[in-house]
Amino acid sequence: MPLELLTPTQFVLRLLRHLGLSIALTVFSLLIGAAGYHWCAALGWLDSFLNAAMILTGMGPVAELHSPAAKLFAMGYALYSGVYFVSVSSILIYPVAHRLLKRVHLQAAQHRTQSAGRQP
Repeated sequence: MPLELLTPTQFVLRLLRHLGLSIALTVFSLLIGAAGYHWCAALGWLDSFLNAAMILTGMGPVAELHSPAAKLFAMGYALYSGVYFVSVSSILIYPVAHRLLKRVHLQAAQHRTQSAGRQP
């Protein structure tokens, strides 16, 4: 089975699948964060969503937390947000990096084939 690059249409579909997965993870993460802040910190839904969005994007919390449960949730959510950032970045970069590396691999294979044909 020869290695080939995806067609431009297939590549765009792969990009869209990865973007969809990233969006789904973002929505899931925001819902978990908003629910946690709402129930652990007794914040309203809008303030809970704001806190979750700010933590998830690395900006920091907005509301001051007073209860131990809220502080423990905030610590766990902040740690999760760091893993989330790395994961979603990787999901978005993967199709482009894969295509680039495959193109380099195909060019190297083509060069080896041409070089082998020149030698007696």
